[in-house]
Amino acid sequence: MHWLWVLIVGGLIGLVAGAITHRGGAMGVIANIIAGLVGSTIGEAILGSWGPQVAGMAIIPSVIGAVILVLVISLIFGIKRTN
Repeated sequence: MHWLWVLIVGGLIGLVAGAITHRGGAMGVIANIIAGLVGSTIGEAILGSWGPQVAGMAIIPSVIGAVILVLVISLIFGIKRTN
């Protein structure tokens, strides 16, 4: 049951990161989950695990890490902003 929550929270973190950067329009459910999980790992590695935690992920550092990930991926692949 824990892994289901991890996937749901990871997807929500990826969705928020896509909305913040305005580059999440083309991202699907799987891409949101991957961005959320990888972004959570990046954010917690850089910023630590402070703030509220859900499913073992610190929300604020996870969202910041996912935003960084989405921006870097957008720069690499040339994904434009969606309005």
